[in-house]
Amino acid sequence: MTEQSMVKQERAARTRDALIRSAAEVFDREGFPVASLAAISALAGVSNGALHFHFPNKAALADAVEEAALARLLAVAEAEPAPGASRVQLLVDVTHGLAENLRGDVVLRAGFELSGEVSRAPEVDLRERWRSWVEGTLEQAYDGGELRPEVAAGDAGGAVVAATVGFEVLGARDAEWLSAATVTRFWRLLLPTLVPAALLAELEPEGTGEGVREG
Repeated sequence: MTEQSMVKQERAARTRDALIRSAAEVFDREGFPVASLAAISALAGVSNGALHFHFPNKAALADAVEEAALARLLAVAEAEPAPGASRVQLLVDVTHGLAENLRGDVVLRAGFELSGEVSRAPEVDLRERWRSWVEGTLEQAYDGGELRPEVAAGDAGGAVVAATVGFEVLGARDAEWLSAATVTRFWRLLLPTLVPAALLAELEPEGTGEGVREG
């Protein structure tokens, strides 16, 4: 590959990334149904022709935003805990990390919003992927004796997903719903109903600071 070809590829990649971020900003601000390609291309500083070179229509742009957002979600949710670490504490930490990233990352935020506005396959639906991760983590916690015997992992997962997705939706209007204080209050209320008293004292509802922050 010649140097000129490499420069062209790098320029095309930068343009594509700029379009994805601009689309996320417009989707986040206006919603997918009313967002216009003209507004997206103007925000990215490119022509409509350049936009259509990379994305044939708005649905293709939405797919790209959601794929980029999914990569960010997986970076937050799939961080490996230390050997022997509590799965419940991991869940607490990841919810803090997710809230922090939703506050600061418009691509991640738009990806979650698209999950509610546009029908998606489960493998790319951010809310569905989040539900699956939460339930899987709680099943591991149950198998490890970290949950009270009477607590069903599925029921606990439903409560966590409902609350965190609710924070995400409400946070679109008021960022306080995605604050560390809000997430901490939620866990202070929920943890005593989930875990045995002996484990409760070892958990930190405010998080351990191990949640992943994407740049």
